[in-house]
Amino acid sequence: MEGRLQIFSGNANRSLAQEIASHLNINLGRAMVGTFKNGETRVKVEENVRGSDVFVVQPTCTPVNHNLMELLLLIDALRRASAARVTAVIPYYGYAKQEKKTTGREPISAKLVANLIRTAGADRVLTMDLHAPAIEGFFDIPVDHLQAGPILAEHVREMNLPRLVVVSPDAGGVGRANSFRERIGAGLAIIAKQRPQPDVAEMLDMVGDVEGKTAVIVDDMISTGGTLAEAARVLRERGALAVYACATHGIFAGDATEIIAQSALVETIVTNTIPLPEGCRKARIRAISIAPLFAEAIMRIHKDLSLSALFS
Repeated sequence: MEGRLQIFSGNANRSLAQEIASHLNINLGRAMVGTFKNGETRVKVEENVRGSDVFVVQPTCTPVNHNLMELLLLIDALRRASAARVTAVIPYYGYAKQEKKTTGREPISAKLVANLIRTAGADRVLTMDLHAPAIEGFFDIPVDHLQAGPILAEHVREMNLPRLVVVSPDAGGVGRANSFRERIGAGLAIIAKQRPQPDVAEMLDMVGDVEGKTAVIVDDMISTGGTLAEAARVLRERGALAVYACATHGIFAGDATEIIAQSALVETIVTNTIPLPEGCRKARIRAISIAPLFAEAIMRIHKDLSLSALFS
């Protein structure tokens, strides 16, 4: 696309935005993103964006509503400042677990958030590992959906762990775990669970052999850490020599880092879509950067090139 490439960021994950900009050899765009004394979000773009191809990097992580509002106001400000195209870069998409009605009289929040982003003026969305792939269809604008699996799998392969078996912590994640397994050449095991209520998981049974093997639990996000800790306990009981975990999004809500610190996990590897909270080192949690992948995707979108090569 013609027009200058510019990258702006809210306050949700400024270090990731700066890292992406440095990979592209450009400076992060100047914008004042703060709060008025009455609690309202305040945004002012402080440089010329007329005719530019603009990307706004802002995961909608905790505090979710505040970060979402920053994103919406940044998009609106850029649109009104005559940017030629505005792409919302949302490494982690909040409200993704609310993508369907589970009981009556509930909203479909993920769809509403998609509508808000479109209404604010975004021309397209770049995101990573949506909790439910169907969310892509909630947008009436193009969505580029990146995957962290290949980067995480490469990292695990380089760790040279013995006798690997990849574990899906639930039936819904089998596809993700299977593609991870194929990349590192390992076996597969599946833990069946049910959720009697939100954020509470009960382990039911396990399919697959983990005895005498190194287990790697693969998931898209770690929220409360309860499922992960319970899965690690079950795997050790079934004879796994060591248990590791890999996930794209490290939400670590509430006392998740303490739960993981006290679990049987040797190490938990996440990406930096969300800034890590305090206490992660003690909990043996490590983040690997997905900035190079986002930088490559942004450059390809800017130059109107295919993104398919990034999914191989």
